[in-house]
Amino acid sequence: MKKRVLFLCVGNSARSQMAEALLRHQAGEYFEACSAGTAPEAVDPRAILALEKQGISTAGLHSKPVETFAGQKFDFMITLCDKAQRECQPLPGVCELIAWDFTDPKTRTCPRPFETTLKELGERIKMFALVQTRELSRCL
Repeated sequence: MKKRVLFLCVGNSARSQMAEALLRHQAGEYFEACSAGTAPEAVDPRAILALEKQGISTAGLHSKPVETFAGQKFDFMITLCDKAQRECQPLPGVCELIAWDFTDPKTRTCPRPFETTLKELGERIKMFALVQTRELSRCL
């Protein structure tokens, strides 16, 4: 059975969308990935473009309020910014809350901010998936 992961940030327009797509791409056979926002906005087309440039599917990505997932069970809820972590209490049915803090690519001043954020998220998600799949294999 796949572990369920909910990625959460404020707008659900960039970081959480990229994290959802990355986890599906990197370890979709082990995880069901979802994303939501505390104050959802339209998905930023630059986030979609950054994913597509890396060959990562963007099918089904759309912005959703966190309330969409009320009453659902998740193995992990991962906040992607400090503001989301402060604003959102863990949903009932969430087994483990993990707090990460990634700079919003819309406010970054570096060259290629969306690609930079995607790379950083990809490295963290790769490590998360590695640790969790090792835990899964120990339990089997």
